[in-house]
Amino acid sequence: MPRRAIRSVSTPIVLTGVAVSLSIAMLVGWILVVVQTYMRGPEMGGGVWLLVLGIGSLVFVVTVLVMFGISLVREILEVRRQVSFIDSVTHELKSPLASIQLCLQTLKRPEITGPQRAKIEEMMDADVRRLAAFIDDVLHASKLTSGRLTSSLSEVELRELLQEIVMNVTQRHGLELDAVDLDVDREEGLMLLTDRVALEVALTNLLDNAIKYSDPPIKVRVHASKGSDGKVVVEISDDGIGIEERDLRRVFQRFYRVPDKVVRARRGTGLGLYVVSAMVKSLGGKVEASSEGIGKGTKMRLTLPASSVLETRE
Repeated sequence: MPRRAIRSVSTPIVLTGVAVSLSIAMLVGWILVVVQTYMRGPEMGGGVWLLVLGIGSLVFVVTVLVMFGISLVREILEVRRQVSFIDSVTHELKSPLASIQLCLQTLKRPEITGPQRAKIEEMMDADVRRLAAFIDDVLHASKLTSGRLTSSLSEVELRELLQEIVMNVTQRHGLELDAVDLDVDREEGLMLLTDRVALEVALTNLLDNAIKYSDPPIKVRVHASKGSDGKVVVEISDDGIGIEERDLRRVFQRFYRVPDKVVRARRGTGLGLYVVSAMVKSLGGKVEASSEGIGKGTKMRLTLPASSVLETRE
């Protein structure tokens, strides 16, 4: 019969605490024995070295036990996140596949007219694009974890890239273009020397999240500008469900999803923002999340270094 895995984080913490307490008790006892032996013995050198050796050995044992406890807790939390990720993956794959299967069965019916067929084909196309976006996230996360991510620099006009991303993401969610208010400083946009694929993946995930975690009527604002320090800043803000302060930094961790039923009700794997953070770091930039709390929307701020900026078109 296979051993049952430890599911509670408190178990290794308690065991480590008991082990450390016993080690400290042993250390104190060792010191008392050595001191008493030294007080009775005629020679000083042997007792001192014995005392030092004993203290050093037990300090080493305590350190190892503490490190083991921390490592074990981290492993348990990682396993929990992975289990949650697998559950999310199962849901992400089954939903569009079931929809596509139903659409295919419907198309076989002879009474389906031309307009109805076109509508069903649009639904199938949307499901396929949803699957493709999900698989891309998983592949990017896998490459980031294994260190196989490569980069290729090219000139990118930020306005054109953002317009393309807005069109693709709104189409995927079945929204009109005006659901996203796009504002790029300077009429012709900003030119960057950067990895287009990495930047596109990061911006697409941020915009997708802003829409996904907003309730109708959806309104998202995207603003890009060049600061006085030469850095390019892209802000994507929404009026959605918001994030509590304690979760603002953790949302960029791999597999992490905010433990709230409103968040859990929406599809997701906890990989999107992890991919965003890693991609932006690979570009030499940073991404930050801010929110005034639950129900008050979220703002994602992406900053690219000055070295990525070429010039503004005249």
